[in-house]
Amino acid sequence: MKILVVDDDQNIRRLVSFNLSIEGHEILVARTGKEGIDMAVKNKPDLILMDIMMPEMNGYDACKWLKNDARTKDIPLFMLSAKGQMTDLDEAFNVGADNYITKPFDVEKLHKTIMFKLENLRQRRKS
Repeated sequence: MKILVVDDDQNIRRLVSFNLSIEGHEILVARTGKEGIDMAVKNKPDLILMDIMMPEMNGYDACKWLKNDARTKDIPLFMLSAKGQMTDLDEAFNVGADNYITKPFDVEKLHKTIMFKLENLRQRRKS
């Protein structure tokens, strides 16, 4: 599976990339929301993991853009953020996020959550 990780924190990008690549996934990385949009349009990943607080364009705006574009609207997008208030989750789902994972996170649990949620999304889309 091809996963795009969009986060301005180099340590998070490395941690997620390393651990998900061990699981056999192809990992693409971007530092900003704008860069993430460009990479998603060009590479059509199977999943996008996106931080909220980033320079240039935040994750909310990038998610909204991706979910409103015909080329990328069906790519599952999971917010991966330190923001854990209910209003943050509500905003993420309002702009089209398919899931919300709070930092800090356990990388093994992250992978299991990704696989579980993707299978659920696939089943729902088949129905």
